Amino acid sequence: MPELPEVEVVRSGLDPAVTGATIAGVEVFEPRSLKRHDAATGRFSDLLEGSTSLAAVRRGKFLWFPLSSGRALVAHLGMSGQILLRAPGHAEAGHLRLRLHLDHPTHGELWLNFVDQRIFGSMAVDRLVPTDDGEIAGFSGSATGEWQRSLPSQVAHISRDPLDPAFDDRRFRRALRSRSSAIKRVMLDQTVVSGIGNIYADEALWAARIHAEQPASTLSDARAATLLAEVRAVLRRALAEGGTSFDAQYVNVNGASGYFSHSLNVYGKQGAACPRCGTTIVREAFMNRGSHFCPRCQRVRAATRRGADPR
Repeated sequence: MPELPEVEVVRSGLDPAVTGATIAGVEVFEPRSLKRHDAATGRFSDLLEGSTSLAAVRRGKFLWFPLSSGRALVAHLGMSGQILLRAPGHAEAGHLRLRLHLDHPTHGELWLNFVDQRIFGSMAVDRLVPTDDGEIAGFSGSATGEWQRSLPSQVAHISRDPLDPAFDDRRFRRALRSRSSAIKRVMLDQTVVSGIGNIYADEALWAARIHAEQPASTLSDARAATLLAEVRAVLRRALAEGGTSFDAQYVNVNGASGYFSHSLNVYGKQGAACPRCGTTIVREAFMNRGSHFCPRCQRVRAATRRGADPR
């Protein structure tokens, strides 16, 4: 599933094309891609046509476009979703589910194609609600407006991500103290911290020398701060390299793949030597997927005395 870096690559690519663009037409080729759209609010196409997109905004793995109508178009890529910018008349190779016809004051007519092989992703028109802390809702480009402190109701339960300027480090550490479950399970809980998936959780835990099964409540404030710093570092490195692409499903808006997969230290590296100590990397089952780690560098440790909050 695309994680924060992959979704941010898509958002930044879409931003100049959708900001200020009017949605002139909508084509729905697969109704199942509207599974999260509430038909009681109106037909998907009727709610979009004639509206202007004000920006492209992201929180965690969710992407949305605030509209001049006061609503928002929400997109979630699911396992295999792609949002591709195309010239009018472009013949998509396959799995085209939705198409928006955009009329941009500078770029002219564009097609925004939603391609999704597995149909786990979706688009929906949703109402906007105020952020619970009054801060800007998510990461966007240079566009500004009243919509900045509102987010779609479908995204309201999603926590801020570690690259969000309004992310609260102390709140994150408090959340760890109250949870006895495995630290990786907490990192994947989007109500605690958003945008981190299996790949970047494994990479950050390796960098911080923390085992995936370490109970979250046993981490000292210092180790929790180190983990958060490593999460941010790995996310920023992945962003700089266009995200992680293992196959043709994870691409940017032009269909190009990222190359952070070449920089991974442990994820998918079972059987290889740990870059730090040379011990063989192992993979263990975890929540219907896998955890990759170094059994020497990353050991489950007994609880340590919690130090003073470094912030």
